[in-house]
Amino acid sequence: MKLAVIPARGGSKRIPRKNIKSFCGKPMIAWSIEVALESDCFDQIIVSTDDAEIAEVAREYGATVPFIRPAELSDDHTGTIPVVRHAIEWFKSQGQSPEQVCCLYATAPFVRAEDILRGLEALTDFDCDYAFPVTSYASPIQRAIRITSAGRVEMFMSEHFNTRSQDLEEAYHDAGQFYWGYASAWLEGKVIFATGSAPVLLPRHRVQDIDTAEDWKRAEWMFKAMQAQEGR
Repeated sequence: MKLAVIPARGGSKRIPRKNIKSFCGKPMIAWSIEVALESDCFDQIIVSTDDAEIAEVAREYGATVPFIRPAELSDDHTGTIPVVRHAIEWFKSQGQSPEQVCCLYATAPFVRAEDILRGLEALTDFDCDYAFPVTSYASPIQRAIRITSAGRVEMFMSEHFNTRSQDLEEAYHDAGQFYWGYASAWLEGKVIFATGSAPVLLPRHRVQDIDTAEDWKRAEWMFKAMQAQEGR
């Protein structure tokens, strides 16, 4: 059984009601649900939420909400793994056994069906615990600068002040869209950012965290530009 779990709690602080706030004409969560459906690789697509309004929107766009997430898994400090583990354990209690489980974020409007399928392929082909999308940093992280308490600057790695950018190892970061994993890995709480995971490379222009009002505005600009380019 291939299961998609879309975590969407109701208590977003920085962008209130972020998961169902309108993004380019649809509730934000609708984009993730529709792409999961488009991928046509899931036996079930569920939304894990503690919020009745989010549950209603999720059902409207084609997901199921088989349970209401408990309050102890719905605070600001609960991570992704416990939420997915809870969903898997719920299905097992119902006599069903998910094998491959994809945690798909509700605020991932740039995710594409073909990327979800590439993630599943990477998970199975490389026999790993997890597979998830990454993208490269725009600038070398070895030349990163911090602002000190005195209002001055200093390098994190000053030994690379004279190193040419092209001579520095390229670094990547989590694209923040989805994580495929075997149910056993989720249940055991295996670390995602580790050697047991395989990367799915994405171009930088299709990656945007959405945590602030500024992020939201930038994401809408990017999304509309991509839709215009693709003739949508």
